[in-house]
Amino acid sequence: MSGGAAPARRAARVAVIPGDGIGPEVIAEGVKALTAACARGGVDLALTHLDFGAERYLRTGETLPEADRDRLGRDFDALYLGAVGDPRVPDQRHAFDILFGLRFGLDLYANVRPVKLLDARLTPLRDRGPADVDFVLVRENTEGLYAHVGGFFKRHTADETAVQLDVNTHRGVERILTYAFDLARRAGRRTVVMADKSNALTYGHDLWQRLFRAVAARYPDITARHLYVDALTALMVQRPQELEVVVTCNMFGDILGDLGAALQGGLGLAPSANLRPGAPGLFEPVHGSAPALAGRGHANPYGAILTAALLCDDLGLAAEAALLERAVTHVLRAGVLPRDLGGDAGTAACGDAVAAAVATLPAA
Repeated sequence: MSGGAAPARRAARVAVIPGDGIGPEVIAEGVKALTAACARGGVDLALTHLDFGAERYLRTGETLPEADRDRLGRDFDALYLGAVGDPRVPDQRHAFDILFGLRFGLDLYANVRPVKLLDARLTPLRDRGPADVDFVLVRENTEGLYAHVGGFFKRHTADETAVQLDVNTHRGVERILTYAFDLARRAGRRTVVMADKSNALTYGHDLWQRLFRAVAARYPDITARHLYVDALTALMVQRPQELEVVVTCNMFGDILGDLGAALQGGLGLAPSANLRPGAPGLFEPVHGSAPALAGRGHANPYGAILTAALLCDDLGLAAEAALLERAVTHVLRAGVLPRDLGGDAGTAACGDAVAAAVATLPAA
């Protein structure tokens, strides 16, 4: 025996909230792949399944009690969430309370969406391959139009007026810009693009402009570039290879994230993470709950599995994260395609293929 200390056993405590519609189906496959990756890497994975969603709300009237939200923020390393939304709840109150309750309640101010093409056959862009579509979108996640500041005047009359305010604070804007530059530096990326509409949206976006210049000055090794958001949408389609890290406000980030998903093959392939350094991240595929598809085995689980890879990466499990992405890439290129990608593989078959690849792919 060498007498040296044994290496520390790595561990991860993950709360699993399957959600509504197709959420439970795709999250089950994500858990399958995550479990396989952690088993191969020797990670102690502790999963706690929680039933927050439409069924619980309809049964008990509970959405996400504050005490449970606090427990999620205190007792877990990561939260793994399926899509929420159910037509049996017309106002979607439960979905709002769960999703925004966690984002705002845990102050998860950075929404991170990798836009990465894994198979050239999947992009609608002509003559583009994986080397051309590989950037990260960083979206401010707790302010803007999603702060829900506003109201109605003379509601339900002919003079009804609706006001919704775009909230941008110095602290909120500075920290999301700093997050984007830090991410670029950690990932070895050389350019950060900030997108706004400051030629029309004067006040809040003037704040973004001033703080972007101030934050960029602290990162002389990274090129800072500003684009109006409409020009950025064109660039994403015409020359995506010029993009490395993009940072923008809450509303524009929501829209650009779906365009980015289309570039990589569709919403079924798009992962996301809601993050704040020092807090457990909330990880969710970006597609909706698609209640019409629930229970049919047609949903694409690859976005949920790639979301599990983001979860691993955030917990410092870099090898497991890379293995999950390699496994998804492997099965996509082998032709295991769900219906939204033009194939006929069912949800469970896709998850089984990824789990098998996780177990058998040679070490990187």
